[in-house]
Amino acid sequence: MKARLPKGYGGGPSNLQQLAQQAQKLQQQMGDLTAELEEKDYTAASGGEAVKATVTGKMEVKSLEIKPEVVDPEDTEMLSDLVIAAVNEALRAAASDKAEQMEKLSGGLNMPGMF
Repeated sequence: MKARLPKGYGGGPSNLQQLAQQAQKLQQQMGDLTAELEEKDYTAASGGEAVKATVTGKMEVKSLEIKPEVVDPEDTEMLSDLVIAAVNEALRAAASDKAEQMEKLSGGLNMPGMF
């Protein structure tokens, strides 16, 4: 005896085609969103605004501002730490924004290789 599924259930060709169209549409939307996010800038500061770093959505450093009063030739290690902290925080902000926007778009689907 064969079990019958209610109408609209099952893996018929129309369902596969519809699923493929939805996946293609989602992929296009993700590509558009990625392009949009790559144009955004993310800025972070460290040391009480002594060092500011701005990165792009492409994860590239765009600018670095250092207040003259934090430049101490005797303590370049502190300045280096401030620069690293500011750049890393800006990169984290960019990555977090991308992940959040992609999750909203995909509805929380885990799609390896998509983003």
